[in-house]
Amino acid sequence: MDMSRKMLTALVAAITFSSASFAANVSQEQYDAIAERIKPVGDVYLAGAEPVKAEPTGPRDGATVYATFCTACHATGVTGAPKTGNADDWAPRIAQGKDVLANHAINGFNAMPARGSCMDCSDDEIIAAIEHMIADL
Repeated sequence: MDMSRKMLTALVAAITFSSASFAANVSQEQYDAIAERIKPVGDVYLAGAEPVKAEPTGPRDGATVYATFCTACHATGVTGAPKTGNADDWAPRIAQGKDVLANHAINGFNAMPARGSCMDCSDDEIIAAIEHMIADL
């Protein structure tokens, strides 16, 4: 029994070291070919959980950008954000000029992150969101 255990251990060690040696000698092309052969044939999703691959259809309007990205802070005044529709909150900011407002919104200012976290928004979309927030003041 002792001899068979030693042989089995030697066999497992030989297989382990030979597979490690094989893995060390695989070129990038061979690795890519192996990865291509073993990749999944398809993806499985539960109904309604499919990934959305929406193609941009053009620039979003200010209301859309606001509703998607800005409302979380500007509707409630989180961390000092000027509330939408509140003239007292916006007056000192508007007094600095629209260029300053746009610069702060695009590049970030104080607690506001750059682009209000809308990293795929264009400068024009950010400016449209600002105009939407101050339209009724």
